[in-house]
Amino acid sequence: MKLSTPRWWYRRDGAPSPITRALLTPLSWIWAAQTAKRIARTQPRGADCAVICVGNFTVGGVGKTPIVRELLHDLTQRGRRAHGLARGYGGKLKGPARVDPARHTARDVGDEPLMLAQDFPMWVSADRVAGARKAAANGAEVVVMDDGHQNPDLRKTLSLVVVDGETREDEWPFGDGRVFPAGPMREPLKVSLARTDAVVVLLPGDLPAADPELLALFGDTPVLIARLEPAAPPPKGRQVGFAGIGKPWKVERALKAAGCQLVDFAPYPDHGSYDEATLKFLWDRAQTYSAGLVTTEKDWVRLPQAWRDKVTPWPVRARFEDERALEKLLESVGL
Repeated sequence: MKLSTPRWWYRRDGAPSPITRALLTPLSWIWAAQTAKRIARTQPRGADCAVICVGNFTVGGVGKTPIVRELLHDLTQRGRRAHGLARGYGGKLKGPARVDPARHTARDVGDEPLMLAQDFPMWVSADRVAGARKAAANGAEVVVMDDGHQNPDLRKTLSLVVVDGETREDEWPFGDGRVFPAGPMREPLKVSLARTDAVVVLLPGDLPAADPELLALFGDTPVLIARLEPAAPPPKGRQVGFAGIGKPWKVERALKAAGCQLVDFAPYPDHGSYDEATLKFLWDRAQTYSAGLVTTEKDWVRLPQAWRDKVTPWPVRARFEDERALEKLLESVGL
């Protein structure tokens, strides 16, 4: 069963109640201790290629996949043979397997690898070391790994961590700093920062600048600013939107900011599948409003083939504000 990311995780005021967080806190201590023990006891293994890890400090979506896509694009433009690597969450293939968009579905390889494979060589593997080695054996000079900051098995050439840079009075990327399940953190921030080569703060296109209070948390760790921007205008006319990502409410917010005439929006669990009953409900909802249906690219690739012509995918892309800073970071590790 897939669950949605609780919005209360991202509050700094103890919501939904101090009692709830207090009850969950002992579990968070166990989670953090197990993570630390696994990392300390594991001897990383290498592959015959460079490995860039694009990870998370938190549970839930922060925009890693657009950053992975932008890095793959940048490296390819620089003449590097760059392949993507993911665990394939939500897919049944354990791999290592190269994703074939003509043959595989999201049920086989997961939604994000299937989406990225439209443009780049993409591998899924439950064993990250085996996946990177398979990519290298098939010509990869560099592997860009989607997620894995807390996975110590594969030796990393460069560890980037993506942070959702949108801050509001009732919404903070790290909540009150507690570890899962009392909060969104995968491990304490200082512990995670110690293994981080650079932080990528991802901002929506309409936000003027990153919050100085947020940036101050990263100390001396280099920070790159990236913008999540529409790659195409939203569909015209009235629309019913839906999304099953880590923070679906941000899709609703972004569609409205892009000028979409959004009349209704339905959030779903991250990586969840869309059955016929759910899609029929969404279709009927759209008919009620005389509207179209719009969703993210990641959700669109999870739709059954028969439904894809009825739903418009809305693409977004990440753009680094200081491309030279990114180039210097890559050059510092020989890329």
